[in-house]
Amino acid sequence: MSQYISEEAGNNEYAHNADHDLSHLPQLPPGVSIPAPSKTPRRKTHWPDAIDVIFEKDPACRNIFEALLYQSLWAIFYHRIAHALYKAHIPFLPRLISQFARFMTGGIEIHPGAQIGKRFFIDHGAGTVIGETTVIGNNVMLYHQVTLGATGWWRRGPGRLQKRHPAIEDDVTIGVGAAILGSITIGRGSKIGAMALVLESVPPNSVVASKPAELLVKGGEALEKHQELTQGWNSNDPWEMDYQI
Repeated sequence: MSQYISEEAGNNEYAHNADHDLSHLPQLPPGVSIPAPSKTPRRKTHWPDAIDVIFEKDPACRNIFEALLYQSLWAIFYHRIAHALYKAHIPFLPRLISQFARFMTGGIEIHPGAQIGKRFFIDHGAGTVIGETTVIGNNVMLYHQVTLGATGWWRRGPGRLQKRHPAIEDDVTIGVGAAILGSITIGRGSKIGAMALVLESVPPNSVVASKPAELLVKGGEALEKHQELTQGWNSNDPWEMDYQI
């Protein structure tokens, strides 16, 4: 009996401590989640970092043969070659390799001048664009259709090789369709939500999320709180827009 009471007290203490720990977690915007911290570190595989990170980031990858089919693996492989040639000031060939990689990977376009750290991973990969002066740290993860680009119109000239693309620090995750534009910095450990447009620097350990979609018409009827947004919808056919001013 005393052993049962002791075990129950221990369980209650554990639950209390767990609640106490959770109370210190930040309040996140709708649709944004952060995995709970784990005290047990993941065991690294014997494969190189470029492959090991696939097993870490994507639970759908079950064996080395599947890992070798990932577009991001080949995108970073070709980029390492193109970047080395770019730094050696070899003309044309780096761009040729990057464009070949774009074709082979289904649209992952990485400029040869971009600097990318270790354990870089793009999930799915299609439609990803990384500009020339982009600097990416270690353990960075991107989802598909992410753009790391510039703003405005630039023309190269004497003394005009300016940094016009973002710097992404270590341990950053960028969601699907996000656009990070300009010479800004995304701080270490930050998370950028899907479809977010980021034009200003973000401090470390931040969460940036765009406004989620709102339900305007439900069951063919416009919701009252959104009447001002549905004035142009045809009441007989809510899917047909009347283009009126």
